[in-house]
This record gives sequence, structure tokens and C-alpha cells, in this order.
Amino acid sequence: MKITIVYDNTTLDEELKADWGFSCFIEFQDINILFDTGAKSSILLSNMEKLNIDPLNAEIIFISHQHGDHLGGLYDVLEKNKKAKIYLPFDDSKSNDKNRTYKLTKPTKITENIISSGLLECDERKGLVEQSLFFKCEKGLIVIAGCSHPGVRKILERSRIFGKPFALIGGLHGFNEFELLEDLELVCPTHCTKHINEIKHLFPTKHIKGGVGKIIHI
Repeated sequence: MKITIVYDNTTLDEELKADWGFSCFIEFQDINILFDTGAKSSILLSNMEKLNIDPLNAEIIFISHQHGDHLGGLYDVLEKNKKAKIYLPFDDSKSNDKNRTYKLTKPTKITENIISSGLLECDERKGLVEQSLFFKCEKGLIVIAGCSHPGVRKILERSRIFGKPFALIGGLHGFNEFELLEDLELVCPTHCTKHINEIKHLFPTKHIKGGVGKIIHI
């Protein structure tokens, strides 16, 4: 599995642009997935080009939640990529191709080893829902989160329906229940995560630094 961060608040290379938002390109078992699309399509597509990632190669486009910093680049990507299946946590009125657009409300296997968490509600913000993406591999589950608005605890609990989580990658917002990370082998906090330094200090051997251009091999 190869995960390349293509949109994030920080960057590892001055030729790549950082911006508030998140997106990563995932290569897993011969399937290419674009997870979220950042805030601005111009930044997303420029970063992808410099990282030699063609948006046409995405077979699945997965949006975690309906916030502009995760959704902003979607429709320009769809103008280029007319074939990818689109998995959204909301009813889409803008898409011209309903035949390739799916709203998954319940936990759903997209393939045998790629799973949507289904919609999880944020307890503190009524009406806000979010989905995460789970990948089954030999070590357990890799969990990719957009912002973790519903809470990391709730996301990890949902993932355990399908196996034991061993990696967590993505935005964690104000998450501070650090004991939940003790059983994981890898954590890469990105984007909106407020307590990155605390996570790095507490789990130096598990922590992976994010940022545009970061490539994670699992």
C-alpha cells in the first residue's frame, strides 16, 4: 500500500504548496483512490502533477464530509476524470452523472478489502456527518480519516467491526484521548489536528510526520 499526501496544511517540499485542507492518493491492491480533494482545485491538481499523480488514474473518489476544505477540488477533478466511482456522505445535486455516484449511509464494503465506515454523526455539531475509509491488510486495518469530527473513539470502534485497527492517518481535530493510540502501530496526524506535538512526544516510534509530498508505504 502506498499513500501520498497531496493536500495538507504543511509541505515537505517548497515546490509543493500547502493550504488548509486535506487530500491523499492511495494505491492499494491495484486500485487507485483519491481520498478528499482539498479546498482549491488549482492547488490540488498542481501538487498532483508535481508528484507525478494523474487524476485520471483514480478509480475511486471518496469524500469524507461536506466541508469546503475537503470537497473544494472535487468538481474540477470530475471534469477531468469521467470514469471514477464517487462515494459521498451527502446527496449531490451538482454531479451530472448519477450512475457513478454513491451515498453510503451504513458500513459498506466497496471491495472485499476497502470499506466505508458509513456515516458517523458528530455529537457536538448536529447535522454534521462524516465517513472514514478502512483498508484490510495482513496487519489489520488501516484507517484514513478526513477530520474525525465524530471523534477518533467512534471511528475506531466502527472499524473494529471489520478487524483490529493498526494505523490511523488523517485529520484528528481536537482529539486528546491519547490512550486510544496505544494499541496502534502507526499514526500520521495531519491537517486540522491540534495536538500533533503531543502525539509525537507520547508516541515517537509510531508517529509519522504528514505534509504535502509525504509518502507512506505500508
